[in-house]
Amino acid sequence: MNEVIDQIATKAGIAPDLAEKAVGMILGFLQREAPDGPVTKMIESIPGASDLVAQYNGEETGGGGLLGGLLSAVGGGGGLMALGQQLMSSGLSMGEITSLAKETIATARQHAGDEVVDQVVSSVPGLHQFI
Repeated sequence: MNEVIDQIATKAGIAPDLAEKAVGMILGFLQREAPDGPVTKMIESIPGASDLVAQYNGEETGGGGLLGGLLSAVGGGGGLMALGQQLMSSGLSMGEITSLAKETIATARQHAGDEVVDQVVSSVPGLHQFI
C-alpha cells in the first residue's frame, strides 16, 4: 500500500502520512455508503486497501458535528459533508481534499477498472461533484 499511497500523495501534493489517513477515511466512507458488491471489489483490487480501511474505518463514524448531523437528518448528504469535515479536521484544505479524492478514484480505476468504480461513484449521492 505504501507505493499506492506515495503515488496518491505525490499527485495530490500532500504528505504521505496524511494521505494514508485520508485515503483510509475515504475508502471507509465508500465502504459504508456504496453497495457492498462493487465497493468490496474496488477495495480488494487496490493492494493493501482493505488493511487501510480497517485501520482508519472508525475515524469518520459518529463524527460530522452539528452541521453534518443536521444535514444527515434532513437528507442533505450529511455523510459526504461529515467526511469532508473530518478530512478538514485532519489538516486538509478543501482543494487538497478534492485533489486527493480525484487521485484516489483514479488509482481505484487503475486497479478495479472503470465499470466497478463508476458503479461505486454513481451510488453515493453528490460524490461525482468532487471527482
